[in-house]
Amino acid sequence: PNHPEIVFESLEPRMFSFNSPFGACPSCHGLGEVFEISEDLMIPDKTKSIMNSALAVYGKMDLSWRIQQLAIVGKKHGFDVFTPIEKFTKNQLNVLLFGDKDPIEGNWSNGASMWMRKGWEGVVPQTMRLYHQTESDWRKASIEKFMRSSQCSVCKGKKLKPVPLAVKIIGKSIIDITDLSIEQAVTFFMNLDSQLNEKELIIAKAILKEINERLGFLKNVGIGYLTLSRAAKTLSGGEAQRIRLATQIGSNLMGVLYILDEPSIGLHQRDNFKLINTLHRLRDIGNTVIVVEHDEETIRSADYIVDMGPGAGVHGGQIVAEGKLDQIMENRKSITGKYLSGKLSIKVPKKRRIPKDFIIIRGAKENNLKEIDVHLPIGVLCGITGVSGSGKSTLMNQTLIPSLKTEFDIRVDKIGKLSSIEIPEIIKSVIVIDQSPIGRTPRSNPATYTKVFDEIRHLFASTIEAKTRGYKAGRFSFNVKGGRCEACRGDGVLQIEMNFLPDVYVQCEECKGKRYNKETLSVFYKGKNIAEVLDMTVEEATSKFENIPRIYRKLKTLMDVGLGYIKLGQSSTTLSGGESQRVKITRELSKNKSGHVVYLLDEPTTGLHFDDTKRLIKVLNNLVEKGNTVYIIEHNLDVIKNCDYLIDLGPEGGDAGGQIMAIGTPEKISEENKSYTGEFLRKLFKNSEMKTKVA
Repeated sequence: PNHPEIVFESLEPRMFSFNSPFGACPSCHGLGEVFEISEDLMIPDKTKSIMNSALAVYGKMDLSWRIQQLAIVGKKHGFDVFTPIEKFTKNQLNVLLFGDKDPIEGNWSNGASMWMRKGWEGVVPQTMRLYHQTESDWRKASIEKFMRSSQCSVCKGKKLKPVPLAVKIIGKSIIDITDLSIEQAVTFFMNLDSQLNEKELIIAKAILKEINERLGFLKNVGIGYLTLSRAAKTLSGGEAQRIRLATQIGSNLMGVLYILDEPSIGLHQRDNFKLINTLHRLRDIGNTVIVVEHDEETIRSADYIVDMGPGAGVHGGQIVAEGKLDQIMENRKSITGKYLSGKLSIKVPKKRRIPKDFIIIRGAKENNLKEIDVHLPIGVLCGITGVSGSGKSTLMNQTLIPSLKTEFDIRVDKIGKLSSIEIPEIIKSVIVIDQSPIGRTPRSNPATYTKVFDEIRHLFASTIEAKTRGYKAGRFSFNVKGGRCEACRGDGVLQIEMNFLPDVYVQCEECKGKRYNKETLSVFYKGKNIAEVLDMTVEEATSKFENIPRIYRKLKTLMDVGLGYIKLGQSSTTLSGGESQRVKITRELSKNKSGHVVYLLDEPTTGLHFDDTKRLIKVLNNLVEKGNTVYIIEHNLDVIKNCDYLIDLGPEGGDAGGQIMAIGTPEKISEENKSYTGEFLRKLFKNSEMKTKVA
């Protein structure tokens, strides 16, 4: 009745799928959004000229065919490649970006004539053409850095054609229903049968049973706050894994071996028990479940435990203990057992710091935040807690951090909706220490990222052999010509582009992966050449350079964060998210300047053992002792109880969250009856004899 102009013969299931051409919006092909080149991202600095690399998509410019072509285009339209972009007229900038269809002629630098019969294509159309033509994931990713998405103007982001959108059940289209959270969808479908007539019930009965069961599985693995339409690329690793787990439960298969890698990632303690019950259910119907996990409750709930160690890296790889929980706790060699038995523990601190000041956010209302006012303390270790989906990341990653970056003239795509923010003058910088790679190519490694490699190169340049040959520190860099292997340009590997598969890397035949030429490798320091030093573990290098303070200090910091087992030259692409995060922390700790920096870490204990968590807490406290502020989004109770201050969000996830449940010290939070975090802290403090004083 609301769509009298829409006429169609019969409905088919494929019409309701945005992955099918029968249902997908023809404009955005079922994506709900369109991707376009952003002028701001393509030309980030308009004070630069074309010759000075103003066009970021082209990278570094030289006297290539491209710059000559642009010079000819400029000559016709009254600009040159040395003019800052900000001085271009509107028409000149339009020609540069979107082209000129009229023929253009000129001369190449060698005097040969240049004839552009179809005119100048324009940087934007040219880039989009290359994006759609290339089959290389690497090339697509490099272009996507200069693109932004916007809502499809035809379907208004709903992904489907008008016909399927016109079909509604109890006033809701299929898109309206998929926009519900899993919790809301459970309620909607549970109540649906009471709103159907007898005939409709007969038709829907079997379908509703299947829908309700599957929604129940999703709810029971702790992701009830997610919407059914949530894009897969926006899911965390833990969320994606739990969705796959729910799918397996729904299949009711028997005799299957399931292997899960840290399924508890991102789960609040309240939801963790639901996950454990789900794993037990998989076991009880006749399957075997192997879980790689650091979560204490999950370990305690296991029927059989295999404890690996005794250390990490070269110090690991052995089975230290195996058996039931009691056997692990009684095993003297097992560090895990000592933590489970209470012989080792992460103590509650004896005193807590008092905030020096506050960042005040008013009216935060991005996503599910309910126009909240928040006082974020400065000069302390502050935990941001709450059940999964309660708004922690929205408050910190989408609201606070972009606001702070804008204050320090750092460009951001978007700031979460808020009324106002007050930032004390004492804050001088903001740094997000996340689990993204420290580099995206094999060229990046812990030594270069922490700058310790600069000191090592200077040390090699100071040897008698290097001085005799006239080698400077640059000779020992694999990033510049001179000392590096030119066959692989210092990568140690060669990249092979696979048309229909991801690019692969193979070891360089010339240098055998050592990155340097023979002359450079013939210079030694205490019996080791530069390639052999890069092949050392941090622990080995710490011992080797213990008498060189400027090198030893940086290496010791890597040791302090529990990374003694990684190699100095280990490719960044082989580091886990947790390892990358700790390398970043090391670089911050190594800086001589102290104080007034705001750091944000999002679940830094992911992938960490009890002992590693203990080290991490010490390192974070060191950052605070230097006069900085550290905010941590965390579910780990050992970290939470060690915070000076907590901001707890809730009460639930999704639309039922986004409110401040409690603020204050962990002891104060434990007294809040409405807080789920407080409930678990209450149990923890009840078992702890340590009482904390406020400094």
